[in-house]
Amino acid sequence: MSLTLDERVAALDAALDAGDGRLPATLVTQTRDLLARVRERAGLSAEHTVVALAGATGSGKSSLFNALVGADLASTGVQRPTTSHPLAVVVGDDPDGDGPARLLDWLEVGRRHALPAGPPGTHPDGGQRPGAAVRGARLADGLVLLDLPDHDSVVVEHRVRAERLVSRADLLVWVVDPQKYADAALHDRYLRPLAGHDDVVVLVLNQADRLSAGDVDSVLGDLRRLAAADGLERARVLAASARTGAGVDDLRALVAQAVERREATNQRFGADLRTAARGVADACGPEPRGRRRDVATDRLLDALEDAAGVPTVVTAVRRSAVRRAGAHTGWPPVRWLARLRPDPLRRLHLAPRSAAEADVTRTSLPPAGPAQRATAATAVRDHADAVLAGAPDTWVLAARARLDTAALPDALDHAVARTPLLPERAVWWWRVAGALQWLLLAAAVTGALWLAGIALLAYLQLPDPVTPVWGPAPAPTVLLVGGVLAGLLVAAVGALAGRLGARARARAARRRLRASVAEVAQRLVLTPLAAQTDALAACRRQAARAAGR
Repeated sequence: MSLTLDERVAALDAALDAGDGRLPATLVTQTRDLLARVRERAGLSAEHTVVALAGATGSGKSSLFNALVGADLASTGVQRPTTSHPLAVVVGDDPDGDGPARLLDWLEVGRRHALPAGPPGTHPDGGQRPGAAVRGARLADGLVLLDLPDHDSVVVEHRVRAERLVSRADLLVWVVDPQKYADAALHDRYLRPLAGHDDVVVLVLNQADRLSAGDVDSVLGDLRRLAAADGLERARVLAASARTGAGVDDLRALVAQAVERREATNQRFGADLRTAARGVADACGPEPRGRRRDVATDRLLDALEDAAGVPTVVTAVRRSAVRRAGAHTGWPPVRWLARLRPDPLRRLHLAPRSAAEADVTRTSLPPAGPAQRATAATAVRDHADAVLAGAPDTWVLAARARLDTAALPDALDHAVARTPLLPERAVWWWRVAGALQWLLLAAAVTGALWLAGIALLAYLQLPDPVTPVWGPAPAPTVLLVGGVLAGLLVAAVGALAGRLGARARARAARRRLRASVAEVAQRLVLTPLAAQTDALAACRRQAARAAGR
């Protein structure tokens, strides 16, 4: 279903808002001016249709204007240019009435005349004007007919007035003559920019009485061909002669039909809006080429991990986990030696701590080197290019400018600092192994004291106490040797299990660190880029909607 003028205006306005700062400034200015012009025209008289006669010097435009209205209102003559200011004829209404006056003020037309509806040349009482020929086609009520200054006038001011009214008229009647109908200036500067305005453009070959019938057909055919090349394939083309009156009734009937249908305003500005919307859509570029963004995101996260020192932190987590496991499961007599080695995480200010402390802590990781920073910056740029693949350079550059890469180092450091790396409390099996170690140490100490007691009694030559035998050896020997060997065995098993557990904890820490880095990437890179792609999609979608039929 075709859009209304208001819907088309709203869609194009939304496209411009979505592309703010990324569409070409000239395009935005021209389109905003058009939207303002459409809104202004919509607020003026909807009962009047503005039909403008435009043409070059010597085309007989003013003579044709007089023939249409049946009165000599426009100045004609051999002096060029003869039309310096636009002239308006309002049919059926007082031109100084509220509706027509506001419309003509907006058009900036000061020379105004009133004519009654009906056949041209009639008095308001229905009688004929003296000397006026009776025509078969009538002047439609609500017609505002304009005679414009020559568009090729040597006076710049005249050309400016003509161009302004060409952009504001509802129906454009371009009057050409047999000598200048193929003039490049006419087609390049005026007709070609009206491509797509077929419904509101009429090409009139005036002074057809100077040509033979065959030549008229030949020129009309050539004029249609040129119009098609200008993008006006369906524009109406006809021949007329202001001097003889031939074709004037056909033109008057065509104008009357446009006025009675009350569609010319919507058709004119609808075509203007569609043309502008196609320009905005072209400025948005083609649809994305569909490159794999997940691969680019993985590369981005890998680069940011490297810049954040994640590999260093993961190594520290593994070593710290081994150290903590040894501190809980190692053989008690030498366990204190492990405590002499500094904790890798504590050296980086990443030791387990509360969430509140982590939020205000900075790490002691070495800052990213030039190579890491360059890699991270390249990854951010490459990701932006992948996300905006196929978009115009202005959109890509605007997206890059909105990425706060300068905040990445601090944000990454803070993300690493607040990521939980190791549990604050000891693992349950560490506590079990530690209790077992103390029990075995107690057994070894008991055996050693027992043997020492026996040795003391022998030294004092006191009777030997009865010593139980457990298996192949006395009980105190079994306690001493068994406690020591069992303790060393438990320490070895604990060290192996601690290393395996440390690797698992390092992998878990890496996942949590990657999630933290991904959160930073989401906030500083992915979300801003998503806003840009959403804006681009909205601009393209709304422009396509406004450009639709």
